[in-house]
Amino acid sequence: MPELGKYAGEVLSAYAVSLLLLAALIGLTLWRGRAARRALEETEQEAGRRG
Repeated sequence: MPELGKYAGEVLSAYAVSLLLLAALIGLTLWRGRAARRALEETEQEAGRRG
C-alpha cells in the first residue's frame, strides 16, 4: 500500500465514501429498473386484455 503520510485518514475516508456512493447508485439503478420493468409488464398485460 502506498504511504499516505499524515493524510491517510482523509484519503481512506474519501475512498470509502466514494465506494459507498457508487454502491448506492448501482443499487438504486437496479431497484428502479426492476420497478420500471414490472410496470411495463403490467401495462402490456392490460393492453393485451383490451385488444
